Amino acid sequence: MRKTGRPTMVDVAAEAGVSFKTVSRVINGQPNVDPAMAERVLAAVDRLGYHRNALAASLRSGDRDTVGFIAADLSNTFYMSVAAAVSSVASRERMHLVMASSEEDAATERTLALDLCQRQVGGLIVVPTADDHSYLQREVELGTPVVFLDRPGSGIPADAILLDNRGGARAAVAELLEAGHQRVAVLLDARSIFTMAERWAGVEEAFAAAGRAADPALVVDGLHTPAVARDAMLRLLDSDAPPTAVFCANNRVTIGVLEAILPRGADIALAGFDDFELSHLLPRRIRIVDYDVSGLGRLAAETLLARRNAPATGSHTHLVPTHLVDRGGVR
Repeated sequence: MRKTGRPTMVDVAAEAGVSFKTVSRVINGQPNVDPAMAERVLAAVDRLGYHRNALAASLRSGDRDTVGFIAADLSNTFYMSVAAAVSSVASRERMHLVMASSEEDAATERTLALDLCQRQVGGLIVVPTADDHSYLQREVELGTPVVFLDRPGSGIPADAILLDNRGGARAAVAELLEAGHQRVAVLLDARSIFTMAERWAGVEEAFAAAGRAADPALVVDGLHTPAVARDAMLRLLDSDAPPTAVFCANNRVTIGVLEAILPRGADIALAGFDDFELSHLLPRRIRIVDYDVSGLGRLAAETLLARRNAPATGSHTHLVPTHLVDRGGVR
């Protein structure tokens, strides 16, 4: 009785009555295979419905037709959207995409990056968590291009594809201040993260331009999930002097803040960085710092491919612009 499940090269060899090595040579198109043997192998492939795992083959053979993408957190829809754009460019060039997540852990990032390099991928796109990427210096010297995405890296010659985080946050908060709001809350993820640090700098610049400073009592950071952001916003709403406006430094914080203010019908002006799914269906107006997320991924992939032929000789930053848009207001 033939076993169930996806047929393997071992199954093909048994079906054709030849060695595993012969099957491998036929499937991979290697020369000098006896025509009769090749015909038996191909007939067995047809009977069994065998399909070559091109991705696994490329990782084993090191033919450099694979792009590695190491995100910081694949549960974040931002990184999945970026990955989809990278995959589109890779497919156009007949390359595969391998994704992994460092989970914001520098040691995990290093392990993943070096493992992909050992498999001789054609290049790496990395959302940096580590402070120093000199551990990739030897790989770069051997011809593996590296592009940093969303945050800058250090220690190696590489391109960095970044958003205008500072300018986008500055514009959003300046708009709230110009509207006359005196109590503007600012909710962020950890300010140790590059994007948060840049957005916080933009917030401070907006306040300084208005001749003011952010109220420390209305600034809350370390908000990594919507639930934590919701609880932080509820505490602000219940305080003796609640805010009249709030700036959210990423979309997960914005979602948490909405979970706090919508059920209460709180009259609070809201601006947030990063668009999110169904934002246009919100029952109230919200200002969003938006940008071309697919364009970000495409630029990273195209820059990586260009560096295969013209390696980076220094650190080059490519800044992707942001702009304010209206969302919500549906009744």
